[in-house]
Amino acid sequence: METPTTTITNEVLNDLIAINNDRIEGYEKALKEMKHTNAVISGLFKKMIDESREFRNALGTEVQAAGGNMETGTTAAGKIFRTWMDFKFAFSDSDPKTVLSTCETGEEAAQRAYKTALEHKQLPEHIRSLLVEQKASLKASLDQIRSYYESLK
Repeated sequence: METPTTTITNEVLNDLIAINNDRIEGYEKALKEMKHTNAVISGLFKKMIDESREFRNALGTEVQAAGGNMETGTTAAGKIFRTWMDFKFAFSDSDPKTVLSTCETGEEAAQRAYKTALEHKQLPEHIRSLLVEQKASLKASLDQIRSYYESLK
């Protein structure tokens, strides 16, 4: 039987699972749309896809351990963002700077989602630690994107 704390924790974790699903789909789209393949950037995007799969699975394990069902979809905002990516890529010839700028926006959204999740006081300490660790890793990814973007200026 779920308690109110378990229900809130599962909702928070499922929101982050959906964010990671968004991230996976976004980077898969970015890889597909890049007309000028850059091996370094492509490798980074593949690493980020793997990272989000790992995060999603870790979060899903916690949801299932608490008797919940793991989210399998994406967020409405993520769907809108990917549509915007299509529009932006159509007019930019998908150059690496445009792709990186778009991915930076997505990474900033992921940072905000984790920050919001960590504001929930009811989260068990082991979940909070997991989220802090994942947020830090996502911040490192954001920093890498910014670094690559700056190097292309």
